[in-house]
Amino acid sequence: MRVTAFSVLVLSFISIIASCDDAEEPIKEKEISLEKLISHYPDSAELYVRRGRVSMKNLNFKQALSDAATAFRIDSSNVEVELFYADVVNNNPLRSVEDVYVAQRHYARLLKKDDKNVEILVSLASTYSQQQDFEKAFSYINSALRIDPRYRDAYILKGSIYRILGKTELMKSSYETAVQQDPKFHEAYIMLGVIYQQENNKICVQYFETAANLLPKNSEALYSLAYAKQHFGQEEEARQVYREMVKDTSDYYASQAYFQLGHIKQFFDGELDSAMYFYNKAIYVESRYTEAYHNLGMCYFEKGDKTKALQSFGKALKYNSDFELSRAYADSIRFL
Repeated sequence: MRVTAFSVLVLSFISIIASCDDAEEPIKEKEISLEKLISHYPDSAELYVRRGRVSMKNLNFKQALSDAATAFRIDSSNVEVELFYADVVNNNPLRSVEDVYVAQRHYARLLKKDDKNVEILVSLASTYSQQQDFEKAFSYINSALRIDPRYRDAYILKGSIYRILGKTELMKSSYETAVQQDPKFHEAYIMLGVIYQQENNKICVQYFETAANLLPKNSEALYSLAYAKQHFGQEEEARQVYREMVKDTSDYYASQAYFQLGHIKQFFDGELDSAMYFYNKAIYVESRYTEAYHNLGMCYFEKGDKTKALQSFGKALKYNSDFELSRAYADSIRFL
């Protein structure tokens, strides 16, 4: 789970938006109800905001941005409408530098109307974080915490900034404080798990388990848990989680689970045929899975089939020409 300064901030605020206890089915029911209401009341800015917020929880920013723009055209003087518009623009993963400035201007104007609003203060802080103006970001975060010392999202943003600055202990402390304020905020447990896993600290398994228990159908939490168990010698437990994931998950995580099942079979069990079965399953789900082609090539070579090994390494390089490991393996066996 590699992150850049930009993606850390995206992760923090998308996580805040996506954190929701609603089950999938109730959200679908809300969407249906809102569609009917909007068809009857097409000039209601509030309805577009409601539908847009549902879209944001589902990480459907294209629809959310469309609803935000429509609501803002209908009633730009409405505080909730303007706040929603700024939130969508600010949290859109495809936002530009100019979009951040646009959101910043909206938050600043809203803050003049309500200077004690902690949500606006932290949102404004996030725009300065994205501009690498951490001094001003902390200023707004601290203003929010003076008003509400238990405001979870302020600690999440602090943790993200400390991560960018490389201040690991302060980062961990901020995320720990966030989950103290909101013990059901599963994304913070995942963040903490990632931090401890990078430190090769087995306690990461506990954080991933908590996240998975909070949202047992969340693919990211399940994969993180399984991978941590695998890394720390709990291969059989990891296998169980991966097997569950391939039954009911997104294509991305299903392919990842198949790959890891193959990895365990190849490197822990020494069962090449079973490993190849799982690598092929991963490729069936994700046809451009470079690592799966590479490991498949290793298996073919170990079984004495140099031709198919070279073909597999070639496919790995076809989909990722920078995958030097496959190039090195292919070069090392080509003239044997």
